[in-house]
Amino acid sequence: MPDTKPVVPSIAIDGPAVSGKTSVGRALAQRIGYRLLDTGLMYRAATWNAIQNNVDVGDEAAVSAATEDMVFLVEDGVDGENLIFVNGEDVTRYLHTQAVDDSVSAVSAVGRVREIMVAEQRRLAGEGGIVVVGRDIGTVVIPESPLKIYLTASARTRAIRRHREFVADGTEVELEDILHSMERRDLADSSRKNSPLRPADDAQVVDTDDLTLDQVVDRLVELTKDVV
Repeated sequence: MPDTKPVVPSIAIDGPAVSGKTSVGRALAQRIGYRLLDTGLMYRAATWNAIQNNVDVGDEAAVSAATEDMVFLVEDGVDGENLIFVNGEDVTRYLHTQAVDDSVSAVSAVGRVREIMVAEQRRLAGEGGIVVVGRDIGTVVIPESPLKIYLTASARTRAIRRHREFVADGTEVELEDILHSMERRDLADSSRKNSPLRPADDAQVVDTDDLTLDQVVDRLVELTKDVV
């Protein structure tokens, strides 16, 4: 007889840039025995690919064509993180540069890019047992998810977090420059025509400003108890 075991539901986590989605999502996935899918890395891969191919990120047709030609693959790392391969090359380490930060909103707003990425995200989420992290997961990718979480924090808090990441990597960048970039990106992400950033109507909103990573994860684990 065919296996009729029901698919374990997937969990949606959304929020603005550097709200803690990836770190929290990975920790939550490890705590409940799920896999992680960081969809932001997929859009960053498309952005990196466009930059590498000298594509004007403001040219939607050119960005779409470059993304259609890009062969990308998402694999699981040893610590549960995602590894992103573009045309056979592991490009994960290149995806959080300032150049990608500055252009990812423009690339992510392109309708054809979103079609390509959402189709793959839905395929992976359909396998079940995965925490899917992004900006339109609960509203577009898996609106049927029984648990939708929206993480948020102030722009300055998020800028300070990203600045610490750059400093740890030995990259010199001004905090105020990161803050201004963050504010521009928030505006672009929340006002774009295709899949604007917003909480799903039934999302659990969690403000991470004054919470540690462990405190956020503990809260989310509690929320999963009726789902997992």
